[in-house]
Amino acid sequence: MLAVLYDIHGNLVALDEVLKDAQAAGADEYLLGGDFGMGSPWPMETLERLLAVPNSTWIRGNGERWLREPPLDRPDVVQALAEMDSGVGTWEGWLYSLQPHVELDGVLYTHGSPLSDVESFPPDADADDERLLNGVREKTVVFGHSHLQFKRPGPHDTMLINPGSAGMPLDGDTRAAYALRRDDGEFEFRRVEYDVERAACAWERLPGWGAQVAQRIRRGSD
Repeated sequence: MLAVLYDIHGNLVALDEVLKDAQAAGADEYLLGGDFGMGSPWPMETLERLLAVPNSTWIRGNGERWLREPPLDRPDVVQALAEMDSGVGTWEGWLYSLQPHVELDGVLYTHGSPLSDVESFPPDADADDERLLNGVREKTVVFGHSHLQFKRPGPHDTMLINPGSAGMPLDGDTRAAYALRRDDGEFEFRRVEYDVERAACAWERLPGWGAQVAQRIRRGSD
């Protein structure tokens, strides 16, 4: 059984509960889908916890890419990244070098979409879906980035699955979100209670966007 975790964003409190839930459910493999924890309250602790997860496959999110390629079209983000300590030290280079996509048992896993790690499929069918698929056909595509848990058909007989965010859900539900892929190939969405206030308070103590992220965590939305 494969546990699929995306967008942890250094929320160690939520991650611990998600890993407990996955283990109890019988997960013995893990897909880690990017945006792990740089610049968060627990960057290195999150990385160390994930490095200890057995049988794990990692892909890179935009957060890891931005360690070496700041988004020049977003000067506010560039400035924030320049002022921020990633908190992962010499692991920055390894995180940046992670693969952007991986195929496991016929399923394509990517961070945002096959086209881009900063463009993600919306919950409802959209005219832009085909562009974001970037030529992918007749596959299940699993992705994150938007922090919204949903599943729907896409163009060309694709199935689009977003397991949601394990550390910063934005679908109105504050519980941590992830998915399990069972032996029959079906995906099961999971939600896990955790100490939301502890995580929010930890973010509030950080400069920059810490207060904004704290409110996101408390509301489960922007």
